[in-house]
Amino acid sequence: MIRKCLFPAAGYGTRFLPATKAMPKEMMPILDKPLIQYGVEEALKAGMNQIGIVTGRGKRAIADHFDISYELEHQISGTAKEGKLSGIRHLIDHCTFSYTRQTEMKGLGHAILTGETLIGAETFGVILADDLCVGEPDTVMSQMVRLYEKHQACIIAIEEVPMDEVHKYGVIDGVEIEDGVYKLNGMVEKPAADEAPSNLAIIGRYILMPEIFDVLRTTAPGKNGELQITDALATMAKQGKVLGLKFRGKRFDCGSVNGFVEATNYFFSQMEEED
Repeated sequence: MIRKCLFPAAGYGTRFLPATKAMPKEMMPILDKPLIQYGVEEALKAGMNQIGIVTGRGKRAIADHFDISYELEHQISGTAKEGKLSGIRHLIDHCTFSYTRQTEMKGLGHAILTGETLIGAETFGVILADDLCVGEPDTVMSQMVRLYEKHQACIIAIEEVPMDEVHKYGVIDGVEIEDGVYKLNGMVEKPAADEAPSNLAIIGRYILMPEIFDVLRTTAPGKNGELQITDALATMAKQGKVLGLKFRGKRFDCGSVNGFVEATNYFFSQMEEED
């Protein structure tokens, strides 16, 4: 069983300034829940109840959110508002939360390497809260866990994107070995359209084996001088240890204004249907 899930959450969220000047981007709400809470709920549904969060300066609101607020709970105890905390209380009761700081922003690979102290020598999940996913019928991370249990390899979530958008993503070079499952030969970080090996883009869900840390330590800085997780995974792909899963469900890029609004509209429509 995969018990641990890592959340890189040290970025500045500059695309949402000035909202993120004093508030972590991971705490921006889709309706009544912050982005990172959706991610933790997804991790728990996949059996991952040990949550590691890589934070940075100005991110204390994340730790406060996943903690009990005695004054608030006393104030609303016995009122209709008490039920509004049931979701977050469920996470607090069923998960443990650990934190470490990324003191410099040197890329996603560096953030994951910073989280090694929270993970140890275990296979673990990685969720980027910016990518809000709705799995069909079950969560994206649950789909990935099943594939890991079958193949014992690193798993990355992938989806088709228009060719004129491949420059925004890591893109895979792979061969489909079963329906929706690709054996990766390599991957390229944010290629130009004419240099992209495919239009299958990597999104913010990973299952990584612990040897990824040793690979990251020996990986040279790549695009923009940052330590890229795609470069480390490309090394492991050459050893036949990486699979891509074209997941079933929807993904909203909440790191962009358009995706954030799209997610808000989607979840609002779901709430209306439930009512």
